[in-house]
Amino acid sequence: MLPGYGKISNWAYQTIPQAGLNGRRGYQPRGKALGGSSAINAMLYVRGHRADYDDWVREGCTGWGWDDCLPYFRKAENNENGADAFHGDSGPLQVSNQKSPRPISRAFVQAASECQHREVADFNTGDNEGVGLFQVTQFHDPARNGERCSAAAAYLLPVRAGRPNLTIITRAHATRILTEGRRATGVAYRKGGADHKVRAAREVILSGGAFNSPQLLMLSGIGPAEQIRRQGIAVVHDLPGVGQNLQDHLDFILSYTSRDTDTFGIGLAGGLNLVRHILRWRKDGTGMIATPFAEGCAFLKTDLSLDRPDIQLHFVISVVDDHARRLHMGHGFSCHVCKLRPESRGEVVLQSPDPMAAPGIDPRYLSAPGDLDTTIRGARMTQAILESPAMARYRHKPMYGVTTDMSDADWERHIRARADTIYHPVGTCRMGKDRMAVVDPALKVHGMDGLRVVDASVMPRLVSGNTNAPTIMIAERAADMIRGRNPAATAAAHV
Repeated sequence: MLPGYGKISNWAYQTIPQAGLNGRRGYQPRGKALGGSSAINAMLYVRGHRADYDDWVREGCTGWGWDDCLPYFRKAENNENGADAFHGDSGPLQVSNQKSPRPISRAFVQAASECQHREVADFNTGDNEGVGLFQVTQFHDPARNGERCSAAAAYLLPVRAGRPNLTIITRAHATRILTEGRRATGVAYRKGGADHKVRAAREVILSGGAFNSPQLLMLSGIGPAEQIRRQGIAVVHDLPGVGQNLQDHLDFILSYTSRDTDTFGIGLAGGLNLVRHILRWRKDGTGMIATPFAEGCAFLKTDLSLDRPDIQLHFVISVVDDHARRLHMGHGFSCHVCKLRPESRGEVVLQSPDPMAAPGIDPRYLSAPGDLDTTIRGARMTQAILESPAMARYRHKPMYGVTTDMSDADWERHIRARADTIYHPVGTCRMGKDRMAVVDPALKVHGMDGLRVVDASVMPRLVSGNTNAPTIMIAERAADMIRGRNPAATAAAHV
């Protein structure tokens, strides 16, 4: 996520005060544009670990194992490196190698290797352990080389002029799902101060994301009955799992100042460098302007007995402070660390019956003690990498008072004071078959007719990595289901 985007393209939500973060409110940027958060994210193409999807199956999500989902990842993808057993080359989503990764990012990979972590060229084969450079969702054809490929750029904009059955309504806000009994019949929305309605002949498909999908369901009377009544809304269907099971990656950042100016920085040298790179990008799509900022990546185990990595690192070619909203003069670099499979669970609630009001977001960060323990171990491992010889020419001084001799109590103090989201909320309309599940494995809302949810909110568990690519995979599978196609047969055709 690139949270520096202003509220023109960002909902810029906040959490309620978080006890685990010293009572601070967390920042929750969400894309307010065609393509949603893929219009403002860091463009990182990551699927997670194969065991994540097999865990979904064990939770009752039949047909959502790694082998079931892999063909849909391939179907979506147009990978610059071509097709193979794991990647596709004819899908709408452009996936490319980074155009001009900075030397400091390659030094980060070398530093991790010095700490005995293996270097990998592809994080998306089902086993993501190791260190390397991200692939990114950018165009790689000569005409648009280096441009962002959001979900809208991939799927929507290329067909908008040639589809008579497609109407795109922008600058509008969905206010509720229209229902007749237990059947969804359309959507009400507000545009230009006026209320409108559109009717659905077959289905309503809700894709508001982990915050807005449960909010809209509850505004429509679908969700926990007591909470809905409390807001003066008539209950259509008591579905207790709506808004529950919120999971997110809590992120802690280590930053260093640097005398190296081949990074994003504030000052005369940084400004001149930026102008030069803007001209280069406009010419051929390469250079620093094409960067995802987070260039280096690592998936590591804090305990070698684990079956898969439990922390992820994002190496960033700039100082990151408060989601880049607090700027520092000069140059530097940062490395994010997060626990990949948090045990903490939160919720999304209604704060108001007003559909224009923000949802109440409570991730309950660090409410499970194991999340703090793993983050401390991950921070120590990250510091060891950044203090390795390969980074010596780039290191100047560590920031925020972090030192190499800190106790666990010191690390805890720093984490509670500065940690926040790395923008991967999921789970609030959980897929499954039990009482707290919101949708079934076909993504149909339990107890309702003509209503599906298709977004990251349906994930029963957070994947071990970034969530953009898995969400697009979910949408590809949903498209086959909606059209009545057998996902297994379609998947076989793309292997």
